[in-house]
Amino acid sequence: MGGFGRYLAAALAARFASEGMAMAVVLLALERTGSASYGAFVLTAWLAPHVLAAPLAGAAAGRSRRPRLFHTGALAGFAAAVATLAVLLGRAPTPLVLAVAVLGGSCGPMITGGLSSLVTGLVPAGPGRDRAYGWDASTYNAAGVTAPAAVSLATALWSGGPAMAVLAVSAALAATLAATLPYEDPRAGAPAGAPRAGLGAGLAALWRVRELRAVTAATTLAFVGIGSLTTTAVLLAAALGSPGAGGVLMTAFAVGALGGSLTLGRMTSVEPGRLVRWALAGTGVTLVAAAFTPSVAATAVLFAVAGVCDGPLLTSTLRIRAEHAPDGVRTQVFTLGAGLKVTAASTGAALVGFAADAPAWTLLTGIAGLQLAAALLHALAAPRGPVPPPAVAATGPSAGSATAPAGRRTP
Repeated sequence: MGGFGRYLAAALAARFASEGMAMAVVLLALERTGSASYGAFVLTAWLAPHVLAAPLAGAAAGRSRRPRLFHTGALAGFAAAVATLAVLLGRAPTPLVLAVAVLGGSCGPMITGGLSSLVTGLVPAGPGRDRAYGWDASTYNAAGVTAPAAVSLATALWSGGPAMAVLAVSAALAATLAATLPYEDPRAGAPAGAPRAGLGAGLAALWRVRELRAVTAATTLAFVGIGSLTTTAVLLAAALGSPGAGGVLMTAFAVGALGGSLTLGRMTSVEPGRLVRWALAGTGVTLVAAAFTPSVAATAVLFAVAGVCDGPLLTSTLRIRAEHAPDGVRTQVFTLGAGLKVTAASTGAALVGFAADAPAWTLLTGIAGLQLAAALLHALAAPRGPVPPPAVAATGPSAGSATAPAGRRTP
């Protein structure tokens, strides 16, 4: 298996563990304590550190003299936290359980953006790298489809503890595979003696580089809606007379997104910014239609189509980050972008909780409106015309980053 093949296996294993945690934590808490709210508190502690840990994790990865050890250690820490929660949740004092969840969640940005930032060192620039980001995006979608199903099956066959153990083993496998990857020098291309990128360098790049600012703002807004889609799907299915079909709708969306990332997401001939707008607009329009369908079957079909439209969004986002992030802060840009999206999704989930008494079709229309607003925001914020490669590091001299487009460097 080549370097990129091992990367895909590691990314899929890590994201499988990450995607399964939401269901596994709630099911295990319900099994051991009889309270789903206890699981919700633990899950909040798991997700909350993402946006705070993202700049720290990105900066630490960029400063590390041994990136292999750093990435492998983050994945191993993630696996250890999952395994520890499998033992302690519902048995140990709540403050201890929450502390473990916070520590494990702090590794989360390296599972998402941190891993994706490695692709530039594994695949040379060009159409091949664009296709590689399509494959990388598909690992998220594949994990989103398979992880909840695997957790549910393991819980039904055994119990919640073994289900979380499966996730821990998957994360440990990801750490093992990550240790075998070639790693680029995070300071390659920087002038001799140049200072290293600071904690704020990634945030500065997201703000100063117009392409990064546009895609970050648009996807963050869109994910406020996506974060509330699961709860809305359950409410919509109940309104259509099938209370248990919410999972069917979300599975249809996830399967459609996987298909979209493997097909439309690999359209390297289309400029990624344009693909971002198409994806957001297509998802919004399709969800509007789904809000007014009379049956679960028709709604599931439209959810699948919405997923197909959403599939290319992540691929295009990763391409934009890789093309426009200054070399010295690339990992920060990737981890920050992922952390902001997770935080936005958590905010959306909380907001829909407050509005759960509203008609389900109005909630879904609101989610669709956020996708359309995000498409408009990107159209207004993105630069017009062809985008030249950045000639000046977006974070200034203090970032200590290279200014040339990213390419393959010596591991």
